[in-house]
Amino acid sequence: MPQNALITPVILCGGSGTRLWPSSRQSVPKQFVQLIGDKSLFQSAVQLAADPGFAPPVIVTGDAFRFMVQEQLAAVGQQASAILIEPEARNTAPAVLLAALHLAQTAPDALMLVLPSDQLIRDPASFCAAVAAAQGHAKAGAMISFGIEPTRPDTGFGYLELSDPAARNAAQPQPLRRFVEKPDAAAAEAMLATCRYLWNAGIFLFSVAAIIQAFRTHAPDILAAVSAARAGAQDDLGFTRFDRSAWARSPGISVDYAIMEKAANLAVMPYAGGWVDLGDWSRVWLESGPDSAGNVCTAGATAIDCAGSLLRSEARGLHVVGLGLDNMLVIATADAVLVAPRSASGRVGEVVARLRRDDVPQATASARELRPWGWFESIACGDRFQVKRILVKPGASMSLQSHQHRAEHWVIVAGTATVTVEETVRELEENQSVYIPAGAKHRLENKRETPILLVEVQTGAYLGEDDIVRYNDQYGRPTPE
Repeated sequence: MPQNALITPVILCGGSGTRLWPSSRQSVPKQFVQLIGDKSLFQSAVQLAADPGFAPPVIVTGDAFRFMVQEQLAAVGQQASAILIEPEARNTAPAVLLAALHLAQTAPDALMLVLPSDQLIRDPASFCAAVAAAQGHAKAGAMISFGIEPTRPDTGFGYLELSDPAARNAAQPQPLRRFVEKPDAAAAEAMLATCRYLWNAGIFLFSVAAIIQAFRTHAPDILAAVSAARAGAQDDLGFTRFDRSAWARSPGISVDYAIMEKAANLAVMPYAGGWVDLGDWSRVWLESGPDSAGNVCTAGATAIDCAGSLLRSEARGLHVVGLGLDNMLVIATADAVLVAPRSASGRVGEVVARLRRDDVPQATASARELRPWGWFESIACGDRFQVKRILVKPGASMSLQSHQHRAEHWVIVAGTATVTVEETVRELEENQSVYIPAGAKHRLENKRETPILLVEVQTGAYLGEDDIVRYNDQYGRPTPE
């Protein structure tokens, strides 16, 4: 990648997290989960964007994920030039435009490389070479869509039809004949046989000026709404927030439908360097590298006389054993287990829909709840009591708060905590504890360079997370309604 390239990656990381349940959920969707290897898909996208030819990325995400984004960026030693918070999910068109309008003020001559964060690119070097090959066309005003060489007649992707079948392996952007919606199986087979089609990866390269002009021409209603939302922008703890009422006036639509399928200045950059969409558990099984018997087992799983199966345990102390399983999925987390034929992996969304209908908490919430200061997880719960394991990051602090219906007992397991209870402030070290009566104002701070681990025992008539009154919070969170 040329050192003078002015390309800003725009990483989109919203998502609801249903197709890879129970590992991925609404509270922690798949882009933030370690599905393959030791990094999340989001972290892989961030590291892909760390090429020397790229400027620091712009991240577009939702309010619920803002601190997750910060934490995962820090874990891989990367920083964003901006983290833009969507007031609510409105699909990719408003998100892309929001980033474009931001760059129009900060880097108006930039090219935007739009990257979804729920994909995996196996060969970053070859991908960056493809971006470099498309750069000149984008500078000249073309809007580039990256097309993936298909390896099978997949019905889960949209397709890009090339004008010339011989261009499928070209090293430069090629004319695009048309976009094709997700086909049925027969149509996908026929399309693959023609050698004219590439998968639509949802990866784009265009100039800031070109994409804003495209919205002005093809989607002025979105431009009006997002411009008004940006006019009300406010900085908040390293994030940028936007006017919610103006944002809500934008249609919820993908950038493909709103812009790319209507624009005349389109081109396709073919890419065959290894691209993976982990859309369901069957794809995770395949991309994880099955052994000679076709099995994939995590460190906490054992397969005995099994074939073609994925056995995955994400719960500490929970070992999964498969005996005599053929082509099965067994996915175990701390609070849920999925058992299904691998052929049914595309139906996991139905599972989540059913659990939501039945008001099952595991449908959307994870056992480990992430907070800006760290995390907590419930390890025991019964009538009038709950026990939590809590981690507080270095330099972090819980809010000054009180609870009407419960008392709490904190036992420090590791680290040194500064604890406030009403007017008393003291330091607690390992094996020390404090009792907090119902109604008492209290706070726990970590002023050291190592995490604090504690056990919290709650007792009372009501133990819900909404039983909290915040008096002071360094993260600007309100009291739940």
